[in-house]
Amino acid sequence: MKSHVLRLLPTAYPYALDTAVAVLFVVTYLGFAEMSATPLWLGYPLAVLVGAPLAMRRGRPLLTLGVVLVAQTAATVAHITLEPFGATAFAAYAVASLRPHRVAVRALVATLVVIAATIAVAEPWPDDIGLVLFAALCVGTAWALGRVTRVRRDYEARRAAQAASAAVTEERMRIARELHDVVAHGLSLIAVQAGTAAHVRDASVSEEALRVIETTSRGTLVEMRRLLGVLRSEDAAAELAPMPSMADLPELVSRASLAGVGVDLSVTGTVPEALGLTVYRLVQESVTNVVKHAAPATCTAAIEVSGSSVSVTVVDDGPGERLSTGRTGGHGLIGMRERVAVYGGTFSAGPRAEGGFAVRAEVPLP
Repeated sequence: MKSHVLRLLPTAYPYALDTAVAVLFVVTYLGFAEMSATPLWLGYPLAVLVGAPLAMRRGRPLLTLGVVLVAQTAATVAHITLEPFGATAFAAYAVASLRPHRVAVRALVATLVVIAATIAVAEPWPDDIGLVLFAALCVGTAWALGRVTRVRRDYEARRAAQAASAAVTEERMRIARELHDVVAHGLSLIAVQAGTAAHVRDASVSEEALRVIETTSRGTLVEMRRLLGVLRSEDAAAELAPMPSMADLPELVSRASLAGVGVDLSVTGTVPEALGLTVYRLVQESVTNVVKHAAPATCTAAIEVSGSSVSVTVVDDGPGERLSTGRTGGHGLIGMRERVAVYGGTFSAGPRAEGGFAVRAEVPLP
């Protein structure tokens, strides 16, 4: 109940302010009516019509402005008061801040014309031209403030929409990178082992290949379910699991060796937990590329933690022809480059002059 009341407070406050201003104008004009020579049967209703509509100016701004302007015009002509149309200015602010520009401009012009004509009738020209200008200044200033509020509100709404759109795009890219890393690595190992099982006549080798296919398939399915569980968190049946980390690298190396790629892994220093997933994915994608494009081969994966950054270097001795066609790389390289760019790091990948392929990344420490 308390939280419900707190949520209502920001919405109720503006209406409470409008009601307070409306009461203030009603009381003020009642005093004017009692001090003037105008009969009270006319003065009291005009006082109510000048102030009371202001309480609903946010819901019906044009109607409020029309009623208040007519009531103040009648009060001025009846010599109840000659104040500079303060209630009208308050209503004009709502019109300017809540209605489209064209409508708000037309309402302002009509209001200023009525005010000028009213003062001219109540107090003949040119004696009170100064009062006309002062009233026009009050109403015009309130209207201008309302337009500034409308422009600022529209700008903030557009900025919020752009931020939401950027967040959605970033999340989609993150999910796409995760899906690519999970699927590409698992399917690459499965494809290699399936080829082994299909072409090798040794039953023990085929049996081992099928075992690797089964293990890799199950692991890939678990990670897929975890990602889908994040996307559909309301699904209680989704199987969630911890995100991969540095501790999972030995298992990654073991799976790669089963696919014919020997990986010499070295880790110097302690990788911060916040960067563990990024470093794991960089090594995983690099090794996956070796499995897909260069197996059988060997590669070296070196992870070094310095005082200001973490460097990841994966070098293989394969044919090194993956980028020789002039392409800039597939989704895997793009995903690695994006992961590094998130932290403001540097990334490079390409064939080596002495043969093979090298992936190098440097990620600043958080």
